[in-house]
Amino acid sequence: MNLIDIYLKTRNMKKTLLVCCALAFTLCVQAQRKPAGDKIKTPWAEQIDPANMLPEYPRPLVQRGEWSNLNGLWQYAIAPKGQAEPAVFDGQILVPFAIESSLSGVQKEVGDEHELWYKREFTIPSSWRNRNIVLNFGAVDWKTDVFINDILIGFHEGGFIPFSFDITPYLTGKSTHTLVVRVWDPTDKGYQPRGKQVNKPEGI
Repeated sequence: MNLIDIYLKTRNMKKTLLVCCALAFTLCVQAQRKPAGDKIKTPWAEQIDPANMLPEYPRPLVQRGEWSNLNGLWQYAIAPKGQAEPAVFDGQILVPFAIESSLSGVQKEVGDEHELWYKREFTIPSSWRNRNIVLNFGAVDWKTDVFINDILIGFHEGGFIPFSFDITPYLTGKSTHTLVVRVWDPTDKGYQPRGKQVNKPEGI
């Protein structure tokens, strides 16, 4: 799962404020979070800070003054395809790194018969009241369903382009909300564009 942006728009059409967010982090951060394994690992891997994961604004050409970075630790679960949200999650994953990577802290294969679930809470600042809140994903590979406070708000297919949802109608009066993302990617067993990703890599 790649970066997410959240845009906030004032309801006054004369004045528009866009606020961005990039996927990930509201859970308590483990101080000594480590990458998983040693696969394709660089000397900088140990320097990653889950509490400050890719803090720069993700869109330099349209930078906004107010935004909230969601990169960091999320809950994750690998579950059979087609099932409801797991009651218990498997652990934590560092977003935006792919689950198969060392930097995600997981380094597990998902496969075409399973789905990957992400879950976290996020907080809406009080200063964002009376504004429309748009959740923008930079990219998620491949088929994505997004839930806010246990409500399916939309889905997207395509692992290379951004997509957005106006989540304002799904936010209750409280400041803290639950975001769940369900992802399915059959890799080379599906019909979607996939680049070089294959289940049995041998060479290019």
